[in-house]
Amino acid sequence: MRRKRSARALLTTLATAAASAGMVVLGGGAAHAAAAPLPAHVFAPYFEAYNGDSLADLSQQSGAKYLTMAFLQTEARGSCTPYWNGDTGQPVSSSVYGSDITTMRSRGGDVIPSFGGYAADNGSTEIADSCTDVDSIAAAYEKVITTYDVSRLDMDIEDNSLTNKAGIDRRNQAIKKVQDWAAANGRTVQISYTLPTTTSGLASSGLAVLKSANTYGAKVDVVNLMTFDYYDNASHNMATDTQTATTGLEGQLASLYPTKTAAQLWGMIGVIEMPGIDDFGAAETFTTADATSVYNWATSKGINTLSFWALQRDNGGCPGTGGSDTCSGIAQDPWYFSHTFEPFTGGGAPATDDFSLSAAPGSASVDPGGTTTSTVSTAVTSGAAQSVTLKATGAPAGVTAALSPASVTAGGTSKLTVSASATAAPGTYPITITGTAGSVSHSSTFTLTVSGPGGSTGSLVNGNFESGSLSPWTCESGASVVATPAHGGTHAVKTAPSASQLGECAQTLTLAPNKAYTLSGWVQGDYAYLGVRGGATGSAWTSSSGWSKLSVPFTTDASGSVTVYLHGWYGQGSVYGDDLSVS
Repeated sequence: MRRKRSARALLTTLATAAASAGMVVLGGGAAHAAAAPLPAHVFAPYFEAYNGDSLADLSQQSGAKYLTMAFLQTEARGSCTPYWNGDTGQPVSSSVYGSDITTMRSRGGDVIPSFGGYAADNGSTEIADSCTDVDSIAAAYEKVITTYDVSRLDMDIEDNSLTNKAGIDRRNQAIKKVQDWAAANGRTVQISYTLPTTTSGLASSGLAVLKSANTYGAKVDVVNLMTFDYYDNASHNMATDTQTATTGLEGQLASLYPTKTAAQLWGMIGVIEMPGIDDFGAAETFTTADATSVYNWATSKGINTLSFWALQRDNGGCPGTGGSDTCSGIAQDPWYFSHTFEPFTGGGAPATDDFSLSAAPGSASVDPGGTTTSTVSTAVTSGAAQSVTLKATGAPAGVTAALSPASVTAGGTSKLTVSASATAAPGTYPITITGTAGSVSHSSTFTLTVSGPGGSTGSLVNGNFESGSLSPWTCESGASVVATPAHGGTHAVKTAPSASQLGECAQTLTLAPNKAYTLSGWVQGDYAYLGVRGGATGSAWTSSSGWSKLSVPFTTDASGSVTVYLHGWYGQGSVYGDDLSVS
């Protein structure tokens, strides 16, 4: 987007092993696991980061839980360090926006940092134009991901950046490096490209950006069209033009990605409107009626992202003024466009109050007479934050499990303390943690191993899946225990990669601190990954039509906590795993 004719403001390090291990500290708070993917359908209007506003406050006022943050760029041509708006006083740091992002997440929202924008693209401070070192560009992207714990980056490419082939290629090479880094570290990272459009789809320059991504193996998850500012001196029905532009894009994407279905192609598309009178003038006016029309159309097509430039414009404070940063130029209620588009997130249905619940670590071993702890985390997944009552059940004789506090507001955490008496019988026991808010209930399993004589720590539980269930593994949707194929015994795990998920199954262990271990297991399928993250980092992968053994040596840090994972790759077939162990 652009800062143009004083009308519209710009819709404009190296990553360490510790950062890439999947744990970050955001806004001075506690450590968080690597970010979850965004909803399959998300409303994420742009937030003008240069206006000095609080994104958490405006998010709450408008009801827009997800925001696209504009923009990250270097301070000068030739630099490889991005800052918010190119301002060296606003570095990529948890102290800059971190607290607001944490607040938004506690309310069930998130952010999408955006690189580029018209001013950066025009002045060569878009990082891939400014910096000629691909590794440094990739490191900058990774720093933003780990600093703010985000699952999507946006690349806003327009003006001179559309014709800078060297910059286009560097950007896509860096994206591929970031995607490989994310896969090796169990992270989900999506990439969106924001591009100008004609009323019939991308111009050849925008199409060349996507072709370069294909050339360098960079996966593009979303293509956002700027369905405004056509600059053709014609009068426009902005809702109709949105539909013709994206229909043209769907055909272009079909040529680039011939194996995708029509539904998958529409699921790659995003649109960005500009409420009211844009900076071209009254001939390009997006009305309140247009908003309803576009919302209904976007919902019916199943597009990925619905957005507008920008959140601070969503009011009627300046009737007749075009392209203002702070108002739409038309008569409207405050937050009209936000309220109209808000239900799009999650698939277009009105949000209901709901939450998620998880325990980390998800398993631990203790000697008789020992104690262990786990953090039970909750998060708002839709609607408003509710009071969640927690309880732990299933502890065997001689074992107690207590939660403190026993009630939290969704978004909060509780400490699970599990103690085994001196007479507790050795064995492995699933303890069920249940959270209840009104009529909604969710559970997570913490698996306790009480050691036998001599003691042991950190055993991988159910690594051969002979229990017939996934517990205590935590798996992405679609995973299952199957009888065929099985490497040993009668069961194995089958993961479910898709266009939007790796199909990961993971289990967190508490091992001895500062000690060398080896994760090993048998895998089968295309792009089968086995690895650890958290208090250690390591991975291995293979593609095999039959059972193949992978081994991953690693050394724990002072915490001894690691997460073991198995997954496949986006859009590839199922991956099978069996006889997994840590020794």
